[in-house]
Amino acid sequence: MRPVDEAPLSRTEQRNPRSATIDRMSTPELLHLINAEDREVPDAVAGVLPELAVAVDLAVTALGGGCRVHYFGAGTSGRIAVLDAAELIPTFGLEAGRVVAHLAGGPAALTRSSEAAEDDESAGASAGGEVDPGDLAVGVTASGRTPYVRAALSAARARGAATVLVSANPASPIAAGVDVHVAPDTGPEVVTGSTRMKAGTAQKLVLNAFSTATMVRLGRTYSNLMTDMLAVNAKLRDRQLRILAEATGADPDRCRAALLAAGGDAKIAVVSLIAGATVEAATRALTETDGHVHRALRLLP
Repeated sequence: MRPVDEAPLSRTEQRNPRSATIDRMSTPELLHLINAEDREVPDAVAGVLPELAVAVDLAVTALGGGCRVHYFGAGTSGRIAVLDAAELIPTFGLEAGRVVAHLAGGPAALTRSSEAAEDDESAGASAGGEVDPGDLAVGVTASGRTPYVRAALSAARARGAATVLVSANPASPIAAGVDVHVAPDTGPEVVTGSTRMKAGTAQKLVLNAFSTATMVRLGRTYSNLMTDMLAVNAKLRDRQLRILAEATGADPDRCRAALLAAGGDAKIAVVSLIAGATVEAATRALTETDGHVHRALRLLP
């Protein structure tokens, strides 16, 4: 097999003939060009939904079985992964440490470029060594070549984890060593090699869809409502009451009382209001159904 650093360049590194004259364009022309290129990204993501569905099912299996999901990335890819992991806690009430993002260069690389860190295979292998059997390891790299990600996925696989690669390079040399490769082909960037643009947008869309679908499959919503959201400020507490009202049709006073009785747990309040059940009965039903509201309601008279 050809070594990673000798593999052909991905299309993300090639020149885009449509943007060859950008340094002579007016501001509106330049913005229209960037926007036209950006519009290609959702279609590229749509083309890899079958692979993404497999990745979601792997994540559901891992998290549903008490294991973890790990993201590994460098540069823009790693920062997008950190953002995705961090937002799952307040949005879906996911326990800290269940989805873990490993960024090449560490926390300092979030705000200051640390491009050399992406070549640090020993750091990648060390991060991948934190994975346990049954976990899911997701490598995120636009080029599909990043040594840090390659080493992390290899170490994670050796530890008994399932592996997913998210890249913008269908011909990634890393892909042969993973279980699933999600590779929207976003093509050459407006600025050659600047994968913070289309490739980065694709990775944001892929990880948004991946994590959201995983949380929904795990019962972290009721319908399209964020019943597991952490209400930690005034705005979110108001939103929580609106969610209860939307879900149950109850007036604000009843919702507030049900939420208080449920100890602030909106999902318990939803089940108790809809089923007319006690907090204790609602809690038992949710426990028996792993937190799925529809299933819990079917257990109650």
